[in-house]
Amino acid sequence: MGAAVNGGRRTTGSVRRRRAIAGVALIALVSASQSLWAQSDLVDASDLPQDAQMLLMADTLVYDNDRNTISAVGGVQIEYAGNRLVAQRVTYDRATSRVIASGNVEIIEKSGNRITSQQIDVTDDFSEGFVQALRVETPDKTYFAAESAQRSEGRLTTFNKAVYTACEPCEEKPDRAPLWQIKAQKIVWNGEAKTVRFERARFEFFGMPIAFLPAFEIADPTVKRKSGFLIPSIKGGSELGYGLKVPYYFALSPTYDLTVSVTGYTKQGFLGEAEWRQRFNNGEYSLKIAGISQNGPEEWGANEVDANVVERGMIGSKGSFSINPRWSFGWDVMAQSDRNFSKTYGIEGFSSSTEVSEVYLTGLDDRNYFDLRAFRFHKQVDSESSKLQDQQPWVLPSLDYTRTLDRSVAGGQLRFDVNGQGIYREEEMAVDKLQGLAGKSGRLTAEAEWKRSFTTKQGLVLTPILHARGDGIFADYEDQSLASINSFAAANGYGTDVQSSYFRGIATAGLEARWPILFAGAGGSHVFEPMAQIFARPDEPYGDTIGIPNEDAQSLVFDATTLFERDKFSGYDRIEGGTRANVGIRYSGDFGNGWTAHGVFGQSYHLGGVNSFASPDMVYAGANSGLETDRSDYVAMVGLGGPSGFAASLGARFDEETFEVRRTDVRAGATVGPVTASANYTFIQAQQDYGFDEDRREVGGSASLRFHENWRAFASGTYDLEENFLAKNSIGFAYDDECFIYTMTFSQSRSSADDEADNTFGVSLSLRTIGDFGTTSSDVTGFSN
Repeated sequence: MGAAVNGGRRTTGSVRRRRAIAGVALIALVSASQSLWAQSDLVDASDLPQDAQMLLMADTLVYDNDRNTISAVGGVQIEYAGNRLVAQRVTYDRATSRVIASGNVEIIEKSGNRITSQQIDVTDDFSEGFVQALRVETPDKTYFAAESAQRSEGRLTTFNKAVYTACEPCEEKPDRAPLWQIKAQKIVWNGEAKTVRFERARFEFFGMPIAFLPAFEIADPTVKRKSGFLIPSIKGGSELGYGLKVPYYFALSPTYDLTVSVTGYTKQGFLGEAEWRQRFNNGEYSLKIAGISQNGPEEWGANEVDANVVERGMIGSKGSFSINPRWSFGWDVMAQSDRNFSKTYGIEGFSSSTEVSEVYLTGLDDRNYFDLRAFRFHKQVDSESSKLQDQQPWVLPSLDYTRTLDRSVAGGQLRFDVNGQGIYREEEMAVDKLQGLAGKSGRLTAEAEWKRSFTTKQGLVLTPILHARGDGIFADYEDQSLASINSFAAANGYGTDVQSSYFRGIATAGLEARWPILFAGAGGSHVFEPMAQIFARPDEPYGDTIGIPNEDAQSLVFDATTLFERDKFSGYDRIEGGTRANVGIRYSGDFGNGWTAHGVFGQSYHLGGVNSFASPDMVYAGANSGLETDRSDYVAMVGLGGPSGFAASLGARFDEETFEVRRTDVRAGATVGPVTASANYTFIQAQQDYGFDEDRREVGGSASLRFHENWRAFASGTYDLEENFLAKNSIGFAYDDECFIYTMTFSQSRSSADDEADNTFGVSLSLRTIGDFGTTSSDVTGFSN
C-alpha cells in the first residue's frame, strides 16, 4: 500500500505510523462501503450478514483531514459477502455519510447482477442513492441502461432516460441497437412489488420506433409468476368476425393460479374464459370453463350447429398424478353445450376435431404393465344433421394387463395377458360394412404364453412356443343393428350366429428357428438371419359366421413388421386360427463409416384348417390383406441410415403370383448443412372387398432451410396422385434467437379436387420477458387456390 496523504500534503513518518493511519482509514472506509451493495435493488441491507468480513485492496489509501474523507485510489477491489466492486476510486465522506465510487465502476452481486457505471453515489443507510451512466445486466440476460438512476425508500430504483432489452449486445458491434428494445423517459423498478413500470415508452425494432405507449408495467425479470395482464392476442374467422383476446393472470400462490380472459368478437360478442391450475408434490390438474351468448348465429348456414345455439359453453379438466413410482392416474374430460363449441371458438386444449375424454389408472413395473381406463370420443362437427357423434362409442372400461414372471418356468419365460372392454353406442355406424353396432357389448380375454430358446453348436436358435387363450363375450344389440347384421349376411352369403353371450378358446403350439450368420471384416460387419416359424392351432371359433362384434381388430396391415407375428390381427376381437408358417430372412449391417442397413423379406403360408383372413367378418377385416390366400403376398422392407441424420426406408407388398406391387411405403429424410428435408410416397392398391374401390397414391414432403443464423424458411405439402389435387400445403418463415421469436405461416387444405381450399394464416411473436402474442385467421381471402 502506498504512502498516506494528509490534507492534500504528503506526510512521511515511520512505517509503523503509516500502517496505523492506514488501519484507521481502512476500518472507516470498510464500515461505510457496505452501502455500495444496497443501491441497486440490487441488494437489500437485511440480506447482508452482520459478521461478514470485507476485503479491500487498493494501490493507495488517502486520508484527507481538510475534506474529512477517506479514499482508496487505484485498482480498488472490495469483496464482501459474495459481492465484488471494482473502481478506480472509492471515497467515504464522513460529514455527509456518503460513499462515492468512480472511474469504470463495476459491481458483481452474489445474485449474478452486473452493474456498471462511471460513478455511484449512495448513502450509508442503504436507502437512497444516485448513479450516473448506469448499466445493469441480470443473470437471466436482461439489460437496463440509463443516463442516470436514483434509489429511494430502500425499494424503488428509477432509471432516467432508460433503455430495457432482453437481447444480448452484438460482440462485433456493441454500440449497434439490439433487435428490440424499449426506451422510456422513466423506468421504475420496484424491488418490493417485483414490478418494472415504463413511462412515456416507445418500442423499437432494429433501432426504429414502431409503437408508443404512455405507460405499462411488466413483472420483474427475476419473477417467474406475477399477477397482471398478459399480452393480448388477435383472433379471426369469417363467421366470428375479428376478435381481441385480453387475458389477466392471477398468481395466487406458488402452487396454484387463475387466468381469466375476455375475447370481444365483432360479430358474435364477448367470449369469457377462465382456467384454474394447481400443482401438488405428486402431480397437477387444471379446470377450464368458457361461454358466450352469440350475437349473430345467422352468420352460419341454417344446417350448421353454430347457427342453432345461442347460449354456448364448455367445461373441461385435465389432471395427472403419481400415486407412487409405479402407479399413476389422471383424466382429460370435456363437456360442452353442443357438439362444436370448443372447435368453433378455438378453446385451447379442447379444439381438435376429435377430442377424447378419458379417466385412467396405469401401473408399470419392469416388464409388468397395467392400464385401466374409460373414454369416449367427441367428434366436433358443424353439420346439424350429422350422426357422427351419436355413432361414437362409450368405452366403459378398457383393461390391459401384462405380467411376465421374473423366475423361469421349465427353463423358459411365462407371460400372462388380460384384456377387456365394454362398449355402448347409441347409433350404429354402418354404410357398406358394419363398423359399429348400436347397443351394448363386452369382452374379457385372458391368455398365457410360454417360450424357451435353445442354441445348437452350429448356431441354430430354436424357440418352442406354447400359447392358450380364452374369451368371454356378451352382446345386447339394438333392433336396428340386428336387422343390419341379417341384411349384411344375406347380401354377402354369410351365415349368422347372434347370441347374447359367447365363450371361445384356442390353444397354439409353435416353433421358431433362426440361424444368424455373421460376416465381419475390416469394412464392417453383416448379419444374415434365415428365419422360419410354424404355428399349429384349431380353427377360429365362430369363424364361419358373423355375430361376434369386431371393434378393435378392424384395421389389418400385412407388411414386413407383422410377418413374424403369432397373431396378425390388430386387436383381440378376432383370433387367427388354423396352421400357418412364416418364412423369411432378416439382415442387419454396419459398414463402419457411419452407414448402417437393415432389411426383411418373406412370405406367410396357410397350411391347414380354415384361413381366418378369408373368413366372414362384419368389416371385411381380412379382405385384400395379402393373407386371404394359402400363399400370402411377399413382403419386404429395407432401411438405410447414414451420417448427418440421413435415414431412408422402403417397404412393399407384392402379389404372390405376378409379383405386382400391391402396397408401397417409401420414406427418406436428411439434414445437409442448413437444409433439413423429408419425403414420403404411399401407394395402396384398390381393395374393393375392404371398401376402397380406387387405388390410393399420395406423395408428401417437407423442408426447412436455415439461410441465416437466425432465419429459416419451411414448407410442406401432400399431393393426391390419383385425384390430381394438392390435399395440403403450407409455407412459412421464422426468426428465432435468444430474445425474439417470430413465425408467419400460410396453409391450405382440401378434401377433394372439387372442394374450395380452406385457408389459414397465422402470425406469432414472442419477446422474451415481455410475452407472446399472435393471430390465426381462417378462411383468408385474397389468396390463390
